[in-house]
Amino acid sequence: MPLTLVILAAGVGRRFGGLKQLEHVGPSGETIMDYSVFDALRADFGRVVFVIRPEMDATFHATLGQRYATRIPVAYVHQRLDAVPPGFSVPPDRTKPWGTSQAVLAVADVVGGPFAVINADDFYGAGSFATLADFLRQPQREPVPTYALVGYELRNTLSEAGTVSRGVCRCTPDGWLVDIVETHGIERHATGPRYPGPDGTARMLTGDEVVSMNMWGFVPPFFEELRAGFSRFLQAHAGSHDAEFYLPIAIQDALRAGRARVKVLPSPDTWCGITNPRDVERVTAHLRQLVAHGQYPTPLWG
Repeated sequence: MPLTLVILAAGVGRRFGGLKQLEHVGPSGETIMDYSVFDALRADFGRVVFVIRPEMDATFHATLGQRYATRIPVAYVHQRLDAVPPGFSVPPDRTKPWGTSQAVLAVADVVGGPFAVINADDFYGAGSFATLADFLRQPQREPVPTYALVGYELRNTLSEAGTVSRGVCRCTPDGWLVDIVETHGIERHATGPRYPGPDGTARMLTGDEVVSMNMWGFVPPFFEELRAGFSRFLQAHAGSHDAEFYLPIAIQDALRAGRARVKVLPSPDTWCGITNPRDVERVTAHLRQLVAHGQYPTPLWG
């Protein structure tokens, strides 16, 4: 069965001020998603599924749909605010969907085999796609489902535009995920990365820490995990106007209960992505450098 790439593209880009998913960052006007699909094709993925909001339909079909139509099968699914399990309702003051776990759950009816999940506004690198594809092609032999997370060295994920939040991974010596600690306010500093502790004092990191940038590999049993986890999440947060059911929440619940294992795959690449408008310049420069070194053609889809 061909591998599927699921691209989470339903974000509203409040800090960016627009659809950063469609921002032109390549030398010939390419988006970050263009490079992700290009790298997925090189790694022999056979299908792409975009998770978008309903109001994005026309834009995505007119741009990316036409661009990829002759290269790889493409599907679109909607992440909807009202897609909640029976017995739950949406708070009247809530305007945004329920997070990345709900976004992945939206593709359950269109994905039937191993699949990767990535963010639309993150550049992961060709080596990361190849590494994840190799993992997904391996037969599942464990008594519980085995998933994968592509991990990056913290120093390769910091931003020149300000502080970032990162999921810092704790792993066993042989590379199995134990947990992910969401760490906020990480910034570059002359003595190394640092972030504010609960008491406001700076806490130092080495830069060697492995962090998650939301590049995952799953098999279909994960959807049942998400369904059950989403119901548990809503039991606690159904009345919230902003709580989100993030993928690390679902993963950590499964790990603690012994319902899954997650292999952390070290990435050979440097990550870059767009959160704030100032990030565009850095991403553009990084991609131009890769093109100059012959790692990508320009135009990408010539």
